[in-house]
Amino acid sequence: MEQTERIRIDKWLWAARFFRSRALSRKAVEGGKVHCNGRRVKPSHMIKAGDTLQIRQGSCSRTVRIVGLSGQRGPAPIAAALYRETEESILRREQEAQQRRSQAGPLRSRGRGRPAKRERRHIIRFTQRSE
Repeated sequence: MEQTERIRIDKWLWAARFFRSRALSRKAVEGGKVHCNGRRVKPSHMIKAGDTLQIRQGSCSRTVRIVGLSGQRGPAPIAAALYRETEESILRREQEAQQRRSQAGPLRSRGRGRPAKRERRHIIRFTQRSE
């Protein structure tokens, strides 16, 4: 893990494995999905240990405090050591996940769209009996 005083935010997000590529991390920062210390920043913004980041990926939102800096992407355990997620952020993510699970319903209502595999089997059995 390379220790430096400051590093670009897009490079750190990639090294900490929040995004699969530097290009995706740059687009997220440009799109306003990443805030540093409560402010919207540019991809070239230099961050340091102790800064707080708010990162939004899809419906998931995280608040992390930077513990270490690295410009190289390494194994997941080393990347996870670069930051600490706040307790409030962890609780909020768990509550949102529980809410999504409880609201999950059937993928489609019966009788609408293409028949599912089980329904097709019933249709085939029914039509073969009547022949």
